[in-house]
Amino acid sequence: MKRATIITLQAVLALSLLGSLAVQVLILPAIWRDLTDTAFGWRVAAVTILALWLVCLQVVAICIWRLVAMAADDAVFSRGAFRFVDTVIAAIVAAAVLTAAIATLLVPGSIAPGVVGIVYCAALATGGVALVVVVMRSLLLKAVEMRSELDEVV
Repeated sequence: MKRATIITLQAVLALSLLGSLAVQVLILPAIWRDLTDTAFGWRVAAVTILALWLVCLQVVAICIWRLVAMAADDAVFSRGAFRFVDTVIAAIVAAAVLTAAIATLLVPGSIAPGVVGIVYCAALATGGVALVVVVMRSLLLKAVEMRSELDEVV
């Protein structure tokens, strides 16, 4: 992998992490304050789901950072990479479930049904991203197996 690509990706990941931390520190408390007129249980559920969704984003960013570092060291085609890929899959699945939970919270409210449908579609699309990563994991497995075979031959 080219050094410029690695640096660019790490910069994007760092900005993503900083942005998500800023949202956790600045925006979530503002959302909490804005929801003072709603039922307390709904308020707690909404802010908790949003906070957990941000944690999923942070987990994915950190795992991708580690995978990029492994690629830079030419070590990504190893069994150690699977720990990070599996964690990414789990975090994306969790984000999909959390997105569906937010949509479900919106159902009994005064939110337009089309908006709720869009959020459910976003949950479905997020689940689709998890499936794409599962496919990429299987490609990584094949590459690791092929590399192991080549190492034995050489």
